[in-house]
Amino acid sequence: MQSLYANGFEIIYDEMYQTFIDYEDEFVFYSALLNQYQKKQVLEIGCGSGNLARFFIDNNYTYCGLDYSADMINLCRDKNSKGNFILGDMTQFSLKNKTESILITGRTSSYLLSNKDIFGCLKSIHQNLKPGGLLCFDFIDANRFFKEIKGGKEVKHTAVFDQKKYERISFFNTNTSENLMFNWDSKYYEHTQGKIKLIVEDRSEVRAFTKNEWELYLHLNNFEMVEFIDRKSYAFDTYMVVAKKI
Repeated sequence: MQSLYANGFEIIYDEMYQTFIDYEDEFVFYSALLNQYQKKQVLEIGCGSGNLARFFIDNNYTYCGLDYSADMINLCRDKNSKGNFILGDMTQFSLKNKTESILITGRTSSYLLSNKDIFGCLKSIHQNLKPGGLLCFDFIDANRFFKEIKGGKEVKHTAVFDQKKYERISFFNTNTSENLMFNWDSKYYEHTQGKIKLIVEDRSEVRAFTKNEWELYLHLNNFEMVEFIDRKSYAFDTYMVVAKKI
């Protein structure tokens, strides 16, 4: 989905996802987990345009956001002048100071396409967490989602933001490249004065996972699996993983 994260399209992404996702509700969920384990320092991987970051910053968390897109990071900084945002790759990053907790939000785990990517990401997370540090992330559940998209499935989403109407038409289908991959092809439209304008087309290969896979990946990378939380999110069936650094 790299075309949506740069060259002005990051603004459209930002506006649409504020309609798709209730970021205040996301903050309530994550902050409850962090409070349960008494964590006030957090790194958010896949911070996107900074909509969730605002709530952490306003609620006095020691917050840092990491994203792969320079345009997204610039947008984060514009929207959150008090925030700390860094450009980086989740498969190999290093913080100046270790943190108490790391979140991978917005199903960003779907872009860990190879096992090498997964091991690189978990190694970097482990190195940048304090002892007993908390790792939380969501993932698309292959067992449920692949049954929905077998043979191909078209899904439409509409978003209205600041008197602008957007529409996204997505087509999902499994593929056989490797692992539990699927294709996500989308067309984005803007509705203006009764006319429909195609804004951008996007083609992505994305990865889904099973719970058993993540249990093994975490064990091999020195994390203690704490729990899976079955949590609904728009468009996909997902689980939330809660794990601790060993």
